[in-house]
Amino acid sequence: MKFFVDTAEIDDIKELAATGLLDGVTTNPSLIAKSGRDFMEVTKEICGLVDGPVSAEVVALDHDTMMKEAEKLRKIADNVCIKVPLTVDGLKSCKALTGDGTLVNVTLCFSANQALLAAKAGASFISPFVGRHDDNGFDGMDLIEDIRLIYDNYDFQTEILVASVRHVTHVLESAKIGADVMTAPPKVIHGLFKHFLTDQGIEGFLADWEKTGQSIL
Repeated sequence: MKFFVDTAEIDDIKELAATGLLDGVTTNPSLIAKSGRDFMEVTKEICGLVDGPVSAEVVALDHDTMMKEAEKLRKIADNVCIKVPLTVDGLKSCKALTGDGTLVNVTLCFSANQALLAAKAGASFISPFVGRHDDNGFDGMDLIEDIRLIYDNYDFQTEILVASVRHVTHVLESAKIGADVMTAPPKVIHGLFKHFLTDQGIEGFLADWEKTGQSIL
């Protein structure tokens, strides 16, 4: 499973990129606004920190303007992935962009039917929002299972990018189902490293080592 981080905070991206475990970055207008920085500037900086895809979202709702925005965004760097909403115009733009060799992330997916349409439009990634799905009384993991089954049935190449990840269990369940990618806030990714038995084990080893009075360096 590929790990993307869902943020526009440069320090967080640098820290995770340094681990060698980060495969890409997703952003959206809300995250850019939260960073307080210029959209184009921060996107360019993020693209320089990771080799993998960096999702940059259009803000237009009509096809023609989406295409104009996408043209400007993909000039930022070779690893920009254009993010479009799951609407008729969004999928129309997706079809045109992927046909031209551009990576496209179709976002705000809440049903398997929508995911099917995105795959038929040639989406590079489909972003089902599992956390928000849970918030509205549904089971986000059921959605991922349905999409995985449909994509496998027809050998669609669109990658399932699990979004709106709220906790480490979302990551675990997505991996068990066979999702291709997950994107999560830095806090959730850091939580994957944590286990109380690991902490206890380290404490015990260090205590025993200290008793030896030795030093490796």
